[in-house]
This record gives sequence, C-alpha cells and structure tokens, in this order.
Amino acid sequence: MTNFDLAAAGWDGNSIHWERSQAIANDIKTILPIDKNWRVLEYGAGTGILSFMLKDDVKEIVMMDSSEEMVRVMQQKVTDSGTTNLHPTVFNMEKDDFYGEKVDLVATQMVLHHVAKIEPLLEKFYALLNTGGYIAIADLYTEDGSFHGKGFDGHNGFDPQEMEKMLVAAGFKNPQYKTCFVMNKPVENGEIKAFPVFFLTAQK
Repeated sequence: MTNFDLAAAGWDGNSIHWERSQAIANDIKTILPIDKNWRVLEYGAGTGILSFMLKDDVKEIVMMDSSEEMVRVMQQKVTDSGTTNLHPTVFNMEKDDFYGEKVDLVATQMVLHHVAKIEPLLEKFYALLNTGGYIAIADLYTEDGSFHGKGFDGHNGFDPQEMEKMLVAAGFKNPQYKTCFVMNKPVENGEIKAFPVFFLTAQK
C-alpha cells in the first residue's frame, strides 16, 4: 500500500484539507468562467473534497486518483450522498494514457510536487482538454524541504513562473497565478511553519 492508501480513511478528518479545498474551489468559481455544461477532470482527487465542492456548478466530474483506497473512500461518499455526476476512477496518467471523453477543466491540488516528470503529464492534460478549456493547478511555492521532511523524493514546491513556462511549452496560453491559501504546519523540529499555496490557471 502507498502512503496515500494508508492515509485515505482519515483524510477527511483533517480540517486543513477542507479549508484548502474551499479556497481553491472559490478561486475556480471566481477566476474561471465555470459552466453547468462543463465536464471536469480532477487529477489526484484524493477523497474528492474539491470535486464535491464543485459538483453543483458543472455537468460532471471524473475524480481520478492512483490510490485505490482514496477512490474507495470517494466511492462511498458518492454512494452515501446519492450524487450522480461524480465518477470515481482509479487511474495513473503518469504511467498510462487516458482515452476518456474530453473535458473543459483539468484541476489538481497538491499533486504535481509528487510527480517525477511533470512536462509529459501537462501534455496529456492539454490533449484531454477541449479547445478553450482550462487547467487549474494549486501547489506549494518553493520551500526548503521541511513540508514533507526527510525521505521525500518529490519536488519541494515550485516557482510558479517556471510552472507557467512549462504550461506554455505544453501548448497552453494566458497563464496567471495568485496565492490562494497558506497552510500552517508543524515541521520536524516542532516549529509551526507557514507554507503558501499558489493557484495557477492557463487555457488551451
């Protein structure tokens, strides 16, 4: 089992996950021309907190995650709520190409810093979008490695201006970003440290 499989059952019990998702949902609804006809892909959806916050504003959302336990939790939430426009999906686009129906928005939060090769994934997102569709990325600004601590082999956040360049290289246009949330998290030395999160959008 992965760390995310192990964390799935208790994920929704962490208030920071709800607060961060709400901030991102607010920015999506404010900055993007979200529409009731939109199909959305949330990649790395976890337990689907963000997708549940967006479900009444769009036609349908594919909630994709590579963690089977995360998807199990989101499936239970969909069943319990009687929601019909959220579709839990176990899939890893880093490893395989996804040939589902095209979407109008691809959204990720706190996902890309776990992805080894980001550029190929951005190209896959671009291919999945309808012309005029959007990508929305929420992730950590560059940090000193203390967010995850020792042993983490992903990225220690990003310079959003560098991420903008990656998006343009993948074919996107009009990238723009803002700070959307700040997480206050205890680090290994016991200190409470602030980790800001950027919200970056671009269009196909």
